[in-house]
Amino acid sequence: MGCYVLDFEEIDQTQAAAVGGKGALLGELSRIEGICVPAGFCVTTDAFRRILVEAPSIDDSLARLARLNPEDREAIRVFSAEARRAFEGIAIPEDLASAITLPLARLGEQAAYAVRSSATAEDMPTASFAGQYDTYLNAVGPAAILQHVRQCWASLFTERAVSYRLQNGFDHRKVLMAVVVQQMVFPHAAGVLFTADPVTSNRKVTTVEAGFGLGEALVSGLVNADVYKVRHGVLVAKALATKRLAIHASPAGGTEERAIESERQEQPVLTDAQVVRLARLGRRIEAHFGRPQDIEWCLVGDRFQIVQSRPITTLFPIPAACDRENHVYVSVGHQQMMTDAMKPLGLSFWQLTTPRPMSEAGGRLFVDVTQELASPASRRLEALGRSDPLIGDALQTIRERGDFIRSLPDADTAAPGAAPGGGPRDPGGAPGGGPPAPIETDPTIVTELIGRNQASIARLKRDIRTKSGSALLDFILADIQELKRILFDPRSFQVFTAAMEATWWLNEQLQMWLGETNAADTLTQSVPHNVTSEMGLALLDLADVIRPHPNVVAFLEQVEDEGFLDELPALAGGREARDAIQAYLDKYGMRCAGEIDITRPRWSERPTTLVPMILGNINNFEPGAGERRFAQGRHEAWKKEQELLERLRALPDGERKAEEVKRKIDRVRTFIGYREYPKYGMVSRYFVYKQALLEEAERLVQADVLGEKEDIFYLTVQELHDVVRTQRVDEQLIRRRKDEFRSYEALTPPRVLTSDGEVIAGAYRRDGLPAGVLVGLPVSAGTVEGRARVILDVAQADLEAGDILVTAYTDPSWTPLFVAVKGLVTEVGGLMTHGAVVAREYGLPAVVGVEHATQLIRDGQRIRVHGTDGYVEILP
Repeated sequence: MGCYVLDFEEIDQTQAAAVGGKGALLGELSRIEGICVPAGFCVTTDAFRRILVEAPSIDDSLARLARLNPEDREAIRVFSAEARRAFEGIAIPEDLASAITLPLARLGEQAAYAVRSSATAEDMPTASFAGQYDTYLNAVGPAAILQHVRQCWASLFTERAVSYRLQNGFDHRKVLMAVVVQQMVFPHAAGVLFTADPVTSNRKVTTVEAGFGLGEALVSGLVNADVYKVRHGVLVAKALATKRLAIHASPAGGTEERAIESERQEQPVLTDAQVVRLARLGRRIEAHFGRPQDIEWCLVGDRFQIVQSRPITTLFPIPAACDRENHVYVSVGHQQMMTDAMKPLGLSFWQLTTPRPMSEAGGRLFVDVTQELASPASRRLEALGRSDPLIGDALQTIRERGDFIRSLPDADTAAPGAAPGGGPRDPGGAPGGGPPAPIETDPTIVTELIGRNQASIARLKRDIRTKSGSALLDFILADIQELKRILFDPRSFQVFTAAMEATWWLNEQLQMWLGETNAADTLTQSVPHNVTSEMGLALLDLADVIRPHPNVVAFLEQVEDEGFLDELPALAGGREARDAIQAYLDKYGMRCAGEIDITRPRWSERPTTLVPMILGNINNFEPGAGERRFAQGRHEAWKKEQELLERLRALPDGERKAEEVKRKIDRVRTFIGYREYPKYGMVSRYFVYKQALLEEAERLVQADVLGEKEDIFYLTVQELHDVVRTQRVDEQLIRRRKDEFRSYEALTPPRVLTSDGEVIAGAYRRDGLPAGVLVGLPVSAGTVEGRARVILDVAQADLEAGDILVTAYTDPSWTPLFVAVKGLVTEVGGLMTHGAVVAREYGLPAVVGVEHATQLIRDGQRIRVHGTDGYVEILP
């Protein structure tokens, strides 16, 4: 026989398996000195398990729920309702009913109680089920308590709770339901307290929301709350609401709404002193649990009673600092077009690759720009703001506020070798110590740089084959130095810097001389040596090989297994198709979405990712489209060049202006394509490292050191080195890292974050735009109208010619989709990020950095993209 009931005094936070998340936290709360918690008890999960055993029909319902697709809302609705009905119809066995009602004799059989659901996967640090399960207030008498306990059990299968578990990978059978039964209090006021500001995430600001009567009026959204903010024990802000309703206990049981007298509607719910006292209680609770809390409170007389506290799971973590000084961090992911969470091995490799120290938080990397921000003369932040105006504006906001970073004497104190956003910068000179020779327009520089990179990768592939064990890790660490030498080669940096500066010069001068906006966008179409844009056109050529073979096309339409390439030769035309796909993978198969994370699956590892794009190209284009697309872009650029030069020559001093513009155009067209190559070389090396490390991981699996090869993704490079050397692994560490990664995946990283946890949101400050438009950064000129296709996973893309791609961010793996669309909108991006560069080369109007674009634009809506002026219209 199980233990069916535990009093709060018998419970602490280690007992969530027995009493659920809410019950465990309430038991722990009651142990904190100075915190008043209404008395009560928990009906444990043993009682729930007994009901499951004695009701076989419920087991059938759980089996059906487990097979549901998370996207099948209708099936979820039907089968969750079936599971609820099964629970609600259960007769609670007499001995179990007696155990549940026995504590009422001590607490008061005719007293009023709150009966609350408390699931075992609730109120955890990594997931929040808040609001998904049922609560019943003012239950009086044993019969009402038992009825509400049954209803709380059934609420485990509300439609929203079932959907949440399916989407987040929680097993229905492993989430059990306990029930909290707690004495009701009848407060003058109630509300919630957040020990971190829910709007800005600032951990130093406590936010209190308060209303008259029970807190259910606030939770249900029936009334607006008074909102108070406390910082360092001082009330710093107060906003009073008009409060027309309150919820109170009903004499007949349950609750009822009551109107508030007109003279009280504008009165503050709490005095300033009460707010400060409540904030102190919140900080005491936060200190006990060790993380920011969402706390429900009631005011009875002049005494605060705490009825619930749960961790706030939506806050983005703060990078760790070794001092107590204020710091400002800029997201690396927003510069690298990879805002997803990265696994520890991916984070570790990226940190080893870049010369500037980085901080880690929430599975993302950040650069500390405090020193640059404190220097009024910092040119590097100006460049960062030019690339991403939202970051630039956020940093300017902090600087202008003057209350967080102290200004230093003029000095540009950024570490050499890295931009604030984490990308490469000029290391400051040639290897011999002097500055590199000036660059004009010499195409052999690019071919030599590419040739040296390719030769270096060929040596890596040859030499790494002979390495294993600790020697393999030593070899990779040594080769990363070669990778850094190539990435931060002064001449390489000069090439694309010269192209970017010439691009900016052209836009500024042609605007001034001719009134021409963003002229360089057209001038950079179809440039040579852009490995990323060539990759998209090459997929069009691949479609040309497959298109004449209908059996191959039909086969590809049904492909699900990654081994499909081995099956192709059995079909007519299949050998040619297989060879063409393999050749494409040999050149580009190291790419994938989020490719700066070495742990992400590459196209060579999951070639099915390419199949929808190949089929889309077969359906949407005629043979020869790749060659025609490139030729057309080159012609458009040439035509624009001739037009501009002719107009310039007609101006005063026109020949000189035309000659200078021609020189800049040649420089841009010669060098801008190389902008994409260093990253291509880096990702190529990463894939060689990854293949060798996975072979080593397989040896560790065979030796029973690892459970599966992919476990190495949850270790840093140094930790993996130790595992290979010692043949021992900390399995608990890997399990914890996996749990952490799952929680990080649900978080949205901020562009700019302070050491107080405050998220600083920048804004575009441009006048003259139409009302109601979505504002972003113009990166590729032109205006286009079409159907929006909102796509978050490149492997799920279903595009037709003429669609406008709307997504969170685009790294090079998205480029093959660009050939099928006529416009681009992203939430993240800058003037020289990959999506912007390729959009200009393909002549696609593009606006990037549009906050929440994938939420504000619905899939299938008609939109108009203004790539010259930087905004998007949603059309009727």
